Amino acid sequence: MATPNQLRLATRYLSAGAVISYPTESVYGLGCDPLNIDAIHHILAIKQRDWDKGLILIAASLEQITPYIDPDFDITDEMMQSWPEAVTWIVPAHPRLPDELTGGRATIAVRITAHPVASALCRSFGGALVSTSANISNEPMIRSATKLRKTFGSAIDYYLPGDLGSNPNPSEIRRAVTGEVLRAQ
Repeated sequence: MATPNQLRLATRYLSAGAVISYPTESVYGLGCDPLNIDAIHHILAIKQRDWDKGLILIAASLEQITPYIDPDFDITDEMMQSWPEAVTWIVPAHPRLPDELTGGRATIAVRITAHPVASALCRSFGGALVSTSANISNEPMIRSATKLRKTFGSAIDYYLPGDLGSNPNPSEIRRAVTGEVLRAQ
């Protein structure tokens, strides 16, 4: 578990527009302030990921993701029953979100995380965070802190320590409007 000092330091990095890594339910994640376009560009560059794929947001609570969701969309009971767990939902995006975050779509991927470090990080930051797997696009997911540092080195501004969760696979992804499973867990 990350210490309170490590969480405060990670929060300072995030507030300054940095990119950090942190443990999640299944893999190490890369995160930043979802409204900082420069930080999003940095994540996309170090992952070698196309901007139009969009990004996932994680949060510690529904209140932290609500500002990113279209105000006319009602969170479903199915969504609420699936959280906090490793289930990501594709929902209508707030119309003012940057294209770099949504991939130019009218939707955004959101998850309320059950991982203790990721959740504590969101609470410390005071809001949702970009959460994308810490790997080069189309390369295997990284589940080792040593490999994480070897792969990214100083491209990541801060490495928040903590153990990964026990999920062997990335989060399940579902469409909120249809219930369709896009990626099974």
